[in-house]
Amino acid sequence: MGKAGLPVSPLAPAAFPDLPVIEGVEFASAAAGVKYQGRTDVTLIRICEGASIAGAFTKSSTRAACVLDNQAKLAAGEGRDKGAAIIVNSGNANAFTGARGQESVDAVTGAVAQALGVPRGRVFSSSTGVIGEPLPHERIVAVIADLAAGLDAGGAADAARAIMTTDTFPKGSGALVEAEGGQIRIAGIAKGSGMIAPDMATMLVYIFTDAKIAPELLQQALDDGLGGSFNAITVDSDTSTSDALILAATGRAAAAEITSLDSDAGRAFTQALHGLMRDLAQQVVRDGEGATKFVEVRVTGAASDADAHRVAMAIANSPLVKTAIAGEDANWGRIVMAVGKSGAEADRDRLTIRFGDLVLAEKGWRSDSYDEDKASAYMKKQELLIAVDLGLGQGARTVWTCDLTHGYIDINADYRS
Repeated sequence: MGKAGLPVSPLAPAAFPDLPVIEGVEFASAAAGVKYQGRTDVTLIRICEGASIAGAFTKSSTRAACVLDNQAKLAAGEGRDKGAAIIVNSGNANAFTGARGQESVDAVTGAVAQALGVPRGRVFSSSTGVIGEPLPHERIVAVIADLAAGLDAGGAADAARAIMTTDTFPKGSGALVEAEGGQIRIAGIAKGSGMIAPDMATMLVYIFTDAKIAPELLQQALDDGLGGSFNAITVDSDTSTSDALILAATGRAAAAEITSLDSDAGRAFTQALHGLMRDLAQQVVRDGEGATKFVEVRVTGAASDADAHRVAMAIANSPLVKTAIAGEDANWGRIVMAVGKSGAEADRDRLTIRFGDLVLAEKGWRSDSYDEDKASAYMKKQELLIAVDLGLGQGARTVWTCDLTHGYIDINADYRS
């Protein structure tokens, strides 16, 4: 069973990966009883002096106090020569809580700053869970001393579990990069299962590397990877109020400093970082609430990349498409519908639709090679490819989604109870 008492997703990885230890990063987790009793729900992460910090955040107009606070702190760029910390709680989003929301952020980050001896401007916080209920921050403050005493470089797996809400498995990914002078290590953890749609970020994600790299280059490397990872997934088309991605580089690797993303080392680093980001993003989809199918939607031949994105997301977000997938119904007519409603340029007579290697529709009509039995058999697979070629240009986009089952309703109908 997952942390929330839900069956583990059938799409889950076999096990949590062995993540590389990142020198200069330590983790601790505790049970504070923010919402649930008897399970870890708070994580503290300490980051060494001299680390570069980058971030990406939800663009929701109703974003939570912790998101606004993080954005302000990153913009201020205070004290890179000082240490840093991240404090995360699950069970309560501290969103739409008025002035009290910032009071809670100040109380929690202030307590962390005091316990670890780092500036408050370098303490970042995240909260995830129910919206609209005041955060019982005193419960978090009460466990910070124990968290500080229990910090451990090998605690990433426990941290990944502590930040879960309706997730059914903890999410982690690691990478090693061969660079001039030695290896660069990258490790990341994430949470996310519902309220997932591109508008960065759509979950909580924390990535750490021992690379030597300036904050500006680190932010650029992060930004360049969003389009092909966290902004290319959707579970239910809903964008969260609270979610964030924070990336920290400790500079403790033996490898030479990355001074340009166009250098050999810069390209190798960004390729590994972006691959890790894509892996974590796809794990979120694999844990989509109630999901039984992992679906890649690949759009090509669009008039522009933007049009390809519109079509891909129209397909991936369509309840009719997603329920057909759940029912293993090869209803390609719903793909036609989604293309048509997307707002992208399209021509009926140039459209080609494939499920895997099977051509279902082309030239404005059902394909001559269409075989209902083969299409139905394909839909029984756990991992599916829906490919659409618009036949208009070079625009392309790939996104990932899951099916929509009754399990999604069961989870969300009584989320607050």
